[in-house]
Amino acid sequence: QVQLVESGGGLVQAGGSLRLSCAASGRTFSMYAMGWFRQPPGKEREFVAAITSSGGRTYYTMSVKGRFTISRDNAKNTVYLQMNSLKPEDTAVYYCAASEEPIAIRQNEYAYWGQGTQVTVSS
Repeated sequence: QVQLVESGGGLVQAGGSLRLSCAASGRTFSMYAMGWFRQPPGKEREFVAAITSSGGRTYYTMSVKGRFTISRDNAKNTVYLQMNSLKPEDTAVYYCAASEEPIAIRQNEYAYWGQGTQVTVSS
C-alpha cells in the first residue's frame, strides 16, 4: 500500500511556473514507477508524464514536452513535476500515481493515486 499526497498547485499567470510535489508513504517508494495525470474542467483525466523507479527514463505527452519536467528523489520519497511556460490549457486538477510496472502511461496501470491538486493558469 502506498499513500500519495500532492502539493504545490495554485493560480499562476500564463508564462509562469509551478512545481508540484508528491510525497509518498507506505511501501518502498523506489520500487514504483511514478506518473502525473491531469483532469481539465469538463474533460477526462489524461496522462502528463511518467518516470521509471530509478529515474533513468521519463516520458511525456506531446503537449507538455519541453515545458514540463518530471523527476524524483527516492531518498525523500517524493516525485516532482516542474511546469514552465504554463498556458491556460494546462488548467486542471493534477494527480500523481504509483505503478508496479517498470513504466506506465495508461491509467489502469497505476494502482495508487493521490487526491489531486488544482492548477489554474490565467490568461
